[in-house]
Amino acid sequence: MNISSAIFDRSAPDLDSCPDESLPEFAFIGRSNVGKSSLLNMLAGEEGMARVSPKPGFTRMINIFTMNERWRLVDLPGYGFAHGTRKNSARFNQAVADYLEHRTNLCLVFVLIDSGLAPQEIDLEFVEWLVRQSVPFVLVYTKIDKVSAATVQTNVATFTARISAWFEQPPTAFTSSAETGHGRQELLGVIEEQMTAIHAESSRAPVPGETQGTRTRLPKSPKRRPDLNRPW
Repeated sequence: MNISSAIFDRSAPDLDSCPDESLPEFAFIGRSNVGKSSLLNMLAGEEGMARVSPKPGFTRMINIFTMNERWRLVDLPGYGFAHGTRKNSARFNQAVADYLEHRTNLCLVFVLIDSGLAPQEIDLEFVEWLVRQSVPFVLVYTKIDKVSAATVQTNVATFTARISAWFEQPPTAFTSSAETGHGRQELLGVIEEQMTAIHAESSRAPVPGETQGTRTRLPKSPKRRPDLNRPW
């Protein structure tokens, strides 16, 4: 997949403030300071698309970008820290939960994990929450250029072992580096695969007895909300 355009749509404080559900959305989220903004800029090929801040928790709202006029990239607030009062922090976390649980055009969540750290409880808790909510996701281990390959391998294996009891098969995982561009084509390829499946489903002629507008589940997603109709 090539990115020909990345247009900022809006910063939404809650689910109701998000744009209409006419385009598929792919959301990115991770613990604060995981390198999410740098990764998003690398994926988009635009240095300033997502603002990079030295202070963790800079992203406070649901930031939405329209990519190639075909799909949306959603930059979600980190789940470890948020600037402001405890009241605001709780509100932002609730906005993220509402989005992940109820956004009907959400196709896939990319959960970012710092490859240089041993499994963090907050990451494990978040993944477990996604599993309970049947939210489709993949794992992306970031910053592999910052540590040795052996450290990355050890931390990925340990994280996989910690979550293995929650799955028949572990979720798909990728490694990435915003500095070197490693993983860019693989991650964009996942989005392209999902978009191809959506197009195929949209153009599929209804079979006898099928309710008009009902979509079957997209293939190769680790989890899918049950009986969820898509607007496209």
